[in-house]
Amino acid sequence: MFTIEKITAAATYPIRHAVLRKGEAFEKCIYPGDDSDLHSHFGLFEGKVLVGVVSIYRTKNVLFADDKQFQIRGMAVLDDHQKKGYGAALLRHAESYLKNEKHYTIWFNARIIAIDFYKKMGFIQIGEPYEIDTIGVHYTMYKKELSVAV
Repeated sequence: MFTIEKITAAATYPIRHAVLRKGEAFEKCIYPGDDSDLHSHFGLFEGKVLVGVVSIYRTKNVLFADDKQFQIRGMAVLDDHQKKGYGAALLRHAESYLKNEKHYTIWFNARIIAIDFYKKMGFIQIGEPYEIDTIGVHYTMYKKELSVAV
């Protein structure tokens, strides 16, 4: 049994660090603007233990012409809690959170190892692969929402 709740940006940092920035300085998991009112952060809890996080940023990508764009960033589930559907639950929650928005694009930088997962969730891969320093090869992925049924 799990719950998903709104959390602070700072609460996401230990999960981001453990999963996305292993072996790097802790500061690498603190993103510019994390505390902005334009951004939201959610945590997935098993009981009272935080095991997964996702953040939603109101940020534009030049690949998309939409006025409303939201970036998923820092989505991570602790290694020993993966393969339980938590990543999908976090992504669905992020999309549900945006249910009152109309005509928008949700996008993110996806690690190569996660491409198939995101495709199963209805996201489309666009453009050429690119390297993010110290992290590895990524693709931009997106989904356009004209109306969201939740």
